[in-house]
Order: sequence, then structure tokens, then C-alpha cells
Amino acid sequence: MRHLFKTGLLFMALSLTLVSCREQEEEKSEMEQLMEEDDAKVKVKDDKIKVKTDDKKIKIKTDDDGDVTKKVKIDD
Repeated sequence: MRHLFKTGLLFMALSLTLVSCREQEEEKSEMEQLMEEDDAKVKVKDDKIKVKTDDKKIKIKTDDDGDVTKKVKIDD
């Protein structure tokens, strides 16, 4: 009985280690996806980021307080 219990604990510890250490692919944010497009134009200033594609214009601005505002304009 002890042998079975020790083997079970060892198996659980090993499986938990393998599951927790596997690499997980991170999802890219919307901005990263837009920046990777071939036709995307990105302009970065002090507290502003502008991304322009054929069908979207996105402006991200950071205030003095640290508030982030995002404006999305979709061209039809």
C-alpha cells in the first residue's frame, strides 16, 4: 500500500511539473497585429501612437494622469 501511495504521489508531481513548464503561445494584441501588416503606417510621438491601415485609423493617447484613450475610426 505504501509503495502504491508513493508511486502515485511521484507520478502526480512529475505530471504537474511537465504541465506547468510547457510553453504557452501568447496571443498578440490588436496593436501588434496591425503593426505587422505590410500596409500599416505607424507614427510614435511623445504620448501618442497612430496606426493607419487601408481600412482603419487608430489613435492611442496617454494623459498626464496616466489615463489611456483609444480612438478607432473605420473607413467604409
